[in-house]
Amino acid sequence: MKPVIVLVGRPNVGKSTLFNRLTRSRDALVADQPGLTRDRQYGEGRVGKIPYIIVDTGGLSGEEQGIDELMAQQSWEATEEADEILFLVDAVSGLTPQDEEIANRLRNTDKKISVVVNKIDGRDADVVSAEFYALGFETLFTISSSHGRGVEKMMQAVLEPHEFDDIEEDDTDKGIKVAIIGRPNVGKSTLVNRILGEERVVSFDMPGTTRDSIYLPFERDGQRYTLIDTAGVRRKSKVNEAIEKFSVIKTLKAIEDAHVVVMLLDAHEGISVQDANLLGFVLDAGRGLVLAINKWDGLDSDDKSTIQRELDLKLPFVTFAKLHRISALHGTGVGELYASIGQSYESAMQNFSTPQLTRLLTHIVESHPPPLVRGRRIKLRYAHQGGQNPPVIVIHGNQTSDVPLQYKRYLINAFSKRLKLVGTPLRVEFRTGDNPFKNKKNKLTKHQIDKKRRLMKHVKR
Repeated sequence: MKPVIVLVGRPNVGKSTLFNRLTRSRDALVADQPGLTRDRQYGEGRVGKIPYIIVDTGGLSGEEQGIDELMAQQSWEATEEADEILFLVDAVSGLTPQDEEIANRLRNTDKKISVVVNKIDGRDADVVSAEFYALGFETLFTISSSHGRGVEKMMQAVLEPHEFDDIEEDDTDKGIKVAIIGRPNVGKSTLVNRILGEERVVSFDMPGTTRDSIYLPFERDGQRYTLIDTAGVRRKSKVNEAIEKFSVIKTLKAIEDAHVVVMLLDAHEGISVQDANLLGFVLDAGRGLVLAINKWDGLDSDDKSTIQRELDLKLPFVTFAKLHRISALHGTGVGELYASIGQSYESAMQNFSTPQLTRLLTHIVESHPPPLVRGRRIKLRYAHQGGQNPPVIVIHGNQTSDVPLQYKRYLINAFSKRLKLVGTPLRVEFRTGDNPFKNKKNKLTKHQIDKKRRLMKHVKR
């Protein structure tokens, strides 16, 4: 098993910066503002031959009310999963009462704990670290997470007890990656917690609670999944803070990273323009899609009819997606999502042979031939697969640049139906075989032309 290393400490001591360095990514939000990380963030890294799992946690502020209490609970739950705990402190701020409170609680765990004095840039490491020995932990490291000073040496020491010959990188399939998306406060984190069966993600009745995209692996009935809980996306005019702009970008990146996207809609709020825009991005990314209307159990029959009319009117472009009516809070209908997620994934990742697609193309064209263009019939000769997730069908023929949009839609619908694709968009691309002599000029000399004319006169005689 890979060792699990958990980062804990006060807000703004550099945990997320260190997380990004250890995972060689930008998966954790980083800015000069306390309290950015609210949920457990999981990542992977490697030092030499030793891989590890690193967990970033929310800052322990000492507050015991509202969301801060939930954030603290998430951090302490993360320490229970740890093989090693890196307790980050700030060399600039020095030892604080909050550091001492965290140390007192950490001493009650049975985990191996190392104090990490961060932000030693331009300072004498021995001088700035001296006061932190008062915390009473045997192991202490001095680093600069932003510039990497001392980080590799620290990780080599931390991982040394875990080094053994037969440890290998786990290259097995990580399963179906499922991104849960939607507007703020629609119930995404509640749905994730319901699926996982535990309070893994902070769920709080306040829009914008989730700022990061959180990757959460789990297994059900022998199938591996990775849930991606994303930040809520609001209209651009309402995205004022730079931090929230980063969250939107990370949500869109999570969509691109996913195999299947579950779009959560709020039954009480109806279908907004932002919902349609977000679904448009899912289509552009070509990801599998499952629609889920949350808080359905609180509606009367008239409201349910209104929502259904809105779906038909505002979202006609996602008719390929399965629709579920659920309650994330009470669990109603949540279990049925798995079947649709599985169907969407299988459809998106299917392989089709060239003979199979060419036969289908022949039947589809015979049923409804392409239109005439400038008096000539468009000819579509053969087809082959050009990609997966989404599936792409490449069709070869002549005058394919003149295929009308309406006929392209006909081809997409016909292929989707005959290939029994569910929950995934299908893309059709065209290739035209040009005449190889189309752009070649006549290279005959005047003498050759005259000779050819004399020969033709002789033949006529």
